[in-house]
Amino acid sequence: MAKDTDYETLVVESFLPSRTSGLHGKVHVRPVEGQGHPTTLKVECAKPLSEEYPVGTRFLIRAKLTDRADGGEYLYSSWRWPVEVISQPNSN
Repeated sequence: MAKDTDYETLVVESFLPSRTSGLHGKVHVRPVEGQGHPTTLKVECAKPLSEEYPVGTRFLIRAKLTDRADGGEYLYSSWRWPVEVISQPNSN
C-alpha cells in the first residue's frame, strides 16, 4: 500500500542488524542519518546492495516511503533502478 509521498533521492547503507528475528537475510539496508528518516527504517531495494558489497557500503538511490497492510513503514526502491555506490568501508 503506497503512501501519498513522492520518490526522493537518498543515501542508504548496508548494515548487520542486532536482531534478525522475522527479517530476511543477514545484511539489511537503512537510510543514513540526517535525511528526515529514522535509521531504524528498513529499505526494500535490489538484493545486490546487501549481497554483493561489503557491509557499510553507502549507496545513492531513489526511494519512496510506503507501508504494509499491518501499518509498518519502510522505504521502497525498485530493483530495476540504477544505484550509485558512494563509498565502501576500508578493508584494513
